[in-house]
Amino acid sequence: MKDPLLSRESGEDHAAALAAATAEVGRYLDGRTTPRSSASPSHLAAQTAAVDLSTPLGTLEEALVEVRGLYLDHAVGYHHPRYLAHLNCPVTIPALAAETLATSVNTAVETWDQGTSACLIEQKLIDWTTGLIGFDRAEPTRPQQIRPDGVFTTGGTQSNLQALFTARENRLARPAPATGDAAVPGTPADRCARMSRLRIVTGEHAHLSVVMAARLLGLAPDAVIVLPGNGDQLDPATLDRALASVVDAGNEVAAVVALAGTTDHGVIDPMRSIGRVCRRHDVWLHVDAAYGGGLLVSPTRRDLLDGIELADSVTVDFHKTFFLPVAASALLLRDGSHFRHSTVSADYLNPADGDTHAVDKSLQTTRRFDALKLWMTLRVIGADGIGRLLDSAIDVAERTARTVEADPLLELVRRPELSTVLFRPRPPGADDDEADSLVRPVRDALFAEGRSVVAATVIDGRPCLKLTVLDPNLSEEDVAAVLADVREAALYLAVGFRQATTAGVLT
Repeated sequence: MKDPLLSRESGEDHAAALAAATAEVGRYLDGRTTPRSSASPSHLAAQTAAVDLSTPLGTLEEALVEVRGLYLDHAVGYHHPRYLAHLNCPVTIPALAAETLATSVNTAVETWDQGTSACLIEQKLIDWTTGLIGFDRAEPTRPQQIRPDGVFTTGGTQSNLQALFTARENRLARPAPATGDAAVPGTPADRCARMSRLRIVTGEHAHLSVVMAARLLGLAPDAVIVLPGNGDQLDPATLDRALASVVDAGNEVAAVVALAGTTDHGVIDPMRSIGRVCRRHDVWLHVDAAYGGGLLVSPTRRDLLDGIELADSVTVDFHKTFFLPVAASALLLRDGSHFRHSTVSADYLNPADGDTHAVDKSLQTTRRFDALKLWMTLRVIGADGIGRLLDSAIDVAERTARTVEADPLLELVRRPELSTVLFRPRPPGADDDEADSLVRPVRDALFAEGRSVVAATVIDGRPCLKLTVLDPNLSEEDVAAVLADVREAALYLAVGFRQATTAGVLT
């Protein structure tokens, strides 16, 4: 390699490097018979620790060989049909082409003089997504100057953080309720006093990023009020009473967080009813649709998101149910003027360049051109094509749930609403305690062996296994192989547990 930097003179080296990397990906795809290797953590740690970073290898070929042994041979294969653990999706080929373009050109989209046309592409996609949500339809009589807007982020956690920051600032910018405080309204002392009384109300299955955001935003330790659900959903009647109780206690509601696809259950809250409650109480509604956002383009299940247009803000993770590589998320606001709360000007960012100044809306300064992945995918397979992929994945999950339900050695815990299947092994003669005790060991045994990768969680106080189905091409044989591994591991471990209990080792 004559010059390690990309330039017009290094075009041949660039093409050769991409070809070599592509060959490694092909080797990775073709050579993997399991979703992960069975290498132990200590073995992998020793391999990594043995590398002397102060001594370069000198050639790309040698570096790729090293990376193959350290990384590719042991990377968890989300593409593999026996990987069914978390919200990791197979990715579209057009998106991979976009990654190559965006990474090679290395566009930063924070300012117009850095991003130019990339800023326009990102904004076009933001407008497209707010249109899918229906923000325009939600406010048919809104003032002309109010329009929806959004910004790409690194993921749902960042999107939720900025949404709740915006909700907090919106609440604090409004007149305070009469509390008898000595602080003068609008002063720093008044702001500090009100901060301690701000509350975020959500359901019991909210993502951990809601609590994390409350901490980062300096709210009180008890600021997040978690309401019991009606089944797995946030109950509008319970929410109505809770919002009134918060005010009666002398506190203020910064935001309500509803869920369009809970991480463990895939459950969608009744957003239209929740939206009406929030409007009646005049509180900010944020919808976390990181998981369920792909339903916006579903040809058959879009109605599951009925009422999402009543939200004030929405999180969508394109790197989940839009089948894009990590990372590509977005925060969308019904009234884009609220992004003013995130705006901090600096002369070196050329704030006079106009409306395409994305840094004014972002918690980040330097940002990758992640929007290009969505653009390329839409231009090749279309929104309906993405939606059909998600529909197919949900269909697979529903068939899998029926298979589990019919299996005498497995117990279905929840019917899937999106694409998660919750279940636990139930060997012959196993009571609830034994079935519960097998869940984590089964998951750990499968992960250690590497043949199948599933997740574990806790539902209603009891552990269970979780299959997250985001591969629309999974066959019945693929699913059967994973369930067979679960049954085999459970039967083997149950024998050991019973022998240990009989011997008095376990009580």
